[in-house]
Amino acid sequence: MDLTSSHPLWSMLDGLPHAYPRLHADARADVVIIGGGVTGALVAHALVGAGFDTIVVDKREIGWGSTAASTALLQYELDVPLVELRDTIGREHADRSYLACCDAIERLAAIVATLPDDVGFRRSESVYLTAHRRDVRAQSKELEARREIGLAVEWAGRDELRARYGIRDRAGAVVSAVGAEVDAYALAHSLFAAAVRSGARVFARTNVESVEPSAGGVTVAVEGGATLSARHAVFASGYETKDFLGRRSPAKLVSTFAVASEPGTVPRQWEDHPAVMWERARPYLYLRRTPEGRVIIGGEDERFRSPHHRDTLVVTKAKRLVERYRELFGDDARFDAAFAWAGTFGETKDGLPFIGAHSKWPSCQFALGYGGNGITFSVIAAEVIRDALLGRANPLAELFRFDR
Repeated sequence: MDLTSSHPLWSMLDGLPHAYPRLHADARADVVIIGGGVTGALVAHALVGAGFDTIVVDKREIGWGSTAASTALLQYELDVPLVELRDTIGREHADRSYLACCDAIERLAAIVATLPDDVGFRRSESVYLTAHRRDVRAQSKELEARREIGLAVEWAGRDELRARYGIRDRAGAVVSAVGAEVDAYALAHSLFAAAVRSGARVFARTNVESVEPSAGGVTVAVEGGATLSARHAVFASGYETKDFLGRRSPAKLVSTFAVASEPGTVPRQWEDHPAVMWERARPYLYLRRTPEGRVIIGGEDERFRSPHHRDTLVVTKAKRLVERYRELFGDDARFDAAFAWAGTFGETKDGLPFIGAHSKWPSCQFALGYGGNGITFSVIAAEVIRDALLGRANPLAELFRFDR
């Protein structure tokens, strides 16, 4: 599947930091990771650190799938508000899911601190905007629910939103102290480079044709005739995992759109109060800055039909995103569009990822960080899968299992 279109910002700015060969010969390892995006990179980092001989394969260049299209807002908030998630999966599991994602941002910060490269990681606030005046009551309940579980949140009314961030037309927002931004493409490349230095083998342009799992291990056949043999396989192939799971795929595919400005267009107030922003709506608008002073706007999601149909909408959707930006910050807000692109992602009914073993796939683990905060989910997935392969219990495994 073609997961991106046009020119995603990150791969254009960063180029190809590391080039990896195609797999031409049979190979054996403890673990084969299918997927060379940021999820596969985080899993590889965790497994290599635990002593597993690890091979990674991706049919594209490394990071050129959904990772290149990611706007990479790092939030603990899920697509489903905490109050609603409690009604869906129960209070205990909902609260633990939110707290786990909050902890994951801190663990990612610790991982980034070990890397030699600047991967654009910046801490920020997270601003959860009301989309309409009628949302204020529901947002107030969300604020209280988060406070109940110990999350650092505050309410910002209309005047404060204008003073702190330059936002002009929203009634209020839940402001969380914990949030961040990152260049997901650069992060994936830096993590893989570190894994290779520790003995991992990474292969690009290597298309997996079949996976044969058994209780004794996994055989992976790739295009060109080479075969990989391993004790375990990890699917970190995101939304393309449906090609293997078929009708059992737990997510529906959605097209999302993004546009990035020229540098130097961030509103003055926003520069003084770094924040990632999104709104209480379906689909929702989301925004962030970049270290060089660009604004990235994403949203206008719709059901995925085909790459061609999605790509024909990029210009129209980008124009609408810029209009919505000016509605938010005022008609005189400067936004000179430099890049526009689209990507495909998956949604689950409860907004949670699917992580761990699958009853129909022995010797396999899945790291499917579906939803709006896939990078945060991937941090959790890397630890859950590492512990599973080490034979250790991980308390978060039950939250995100397939048979939940």
